[in-house]
Amino acid sequence: MPEFAISFAVALLASFAMTPPVRQLAMHIGMVDHPGPRKVHQAPIPLMGGLAIYFGVLLACVAALDGRGAWSQVLGILAGATLVAVVGLLDDRGLLHHQIKLMLGMPTAALILLASGIRIHLISAVFPGPYSLWLDAALTVLWVVGITAAFSILDHMDGLCAGAAAIASGFVTLLALLHEQLLVATLAAAVMGASIGFLRWNFNPAKIFMGDGGAMFLGFMMATLTIKLRFMEMVPGVSWMLPVLVLGIPVFDTTLVTISRTRRGLIPFATPGKDHAAHRLANLGLGQRGAVLALYALGLVTGLLALLMTWLTSPQAIALGGIAAVAALGAVAALERAPFERQAGTR
Repeated sequence: MPEFAISFAVALLASFAMTPPVRQLAMHIGMVDHPGPRKVHQAPIPLMGGLAIYFGVLLACVAALDGRGAWSQVLGILAGATLVAVVGLLDDRGLLHHQIKLMLGMPTAALILLASGIRIHLISAVFPGPYSLWLDAALTVLWVVGITAAFSILDHMDGLCAGAAAIASGFVTLLALLHEQLLVATLAAAVMGASIGFLRWNFNPAKIFMGDGGAMFLGFMMATLTIKLRFMEMVPGVSWMLPVLVLGIPVFDTTLVTISRTRRGLIPFATPGKDHAAHRLANLGLGQRGAVLALYALGLVTGLLALLMTWLTSPQAIALGGIAAVAALGAVAALERAPFERQAGTR
């Protein structure tokens, strides 16, 4: 059986089987998410589901990866992923100020990636020069922090974050296989399997939440895997669009809340509220399940566009990317007019 298939199967079974005992542990130690003004659930829900996702991916790596060469690349990734998972878990427990994860935890994990030799190669490919590698390093930190934070704030409705990760990692697996990047495909398949296994217990009505520990872990893994994707036959001015499209759900949602909160004089990542895309879609009459399924559809569409781009010429891909960007901004403008519950202190 191919490594990526083993990885998917092990992660799926491990995450599925481990979630119920993790749920019992969370209830035993009081790690529960209580209802509140910013929450959509009406009863306390156990947290810590991210542990099942984390160990599902870890066990899949142990089962599927063979050889010192593969592990030498994976250890740096798992080190950064473990750091953000621990920081998120401590935040879930209320042991850290919430800004520590954004200002310290996520950047430190990105620096671990850089130290492991994993970085974006965009500016140095387009504009070679003495400072291009430093700019690529800064872009890497920005991408990792941005995507990790995007997944963190995406975990606000049953099944949304896990489903978004499953869809995105599925397309990363396909793209990696098409471009003969077996290690990336194996890791992405592990994330997909762990997300789907957990989703069985997390889809509406959720029996457990993944918490920030799980959401940040998934965000970090997706940021890292999209960095490691290589499209040698595509020019860098085009290939950068593929990771953005693959991560269509978190990118779209974060763009919406960033624009909306900035226009209202709020700090986007420091002012949580029920103003995300899923909240607005639910308020338009779709309900929680309908809103989540609509965003799943968005992720499938943008992922298919990323696949399509690999077969297009550069001018065609740029044109398609421009159309997608205009459509996304139009959707943001439309959802800006949708009803939502405003945060305290806003007009």
